[in-house]
Amino acid sequence: MQDFRKLVVWQQSHQLTLDIYKMASHFPKEELYGLTSQIKRAAASVPANIAEGCGRETNGELTRFLYIAMGSASELEYHLLLAHDLGFVEAKSYDQLNIELIKIRRMLNNFIQKTKNQ
Repeated sequence: MQDFRKLVVWQQSHQLTLDIYKMASHFPKEELYGLTSQIKRAAASVPANIAEGCGRETNGELTRFLYIAMGSASELEYHLLLAHDLGFVEAKSYDQLNIELIKIRRMLNNFIQKTKNQ
């Protein structure tokens, strides 16, 4: 078990989640139970699964939750693209958020490789 709050990948994914929540608050009201809900859920799932994995007893369990976090990051990548293509997110914001998401996915991949090799 380890303190997830000390992990840079958790810190950055948590910050990205906060940024996604702020961005999604400007989506059209008719998307409240659609894309708004989906993008927030996918964003929050990344740091939540990192945290849950850190609370497990073995590296195998941690790795499993890191893979789930990676899947949520991929889902978030699509929802962010969809929001951009629908005109809900400006290009500059989309680019910034996407760059952060790519960094997080790289960190997750490195973390997964590290836990698999231990």
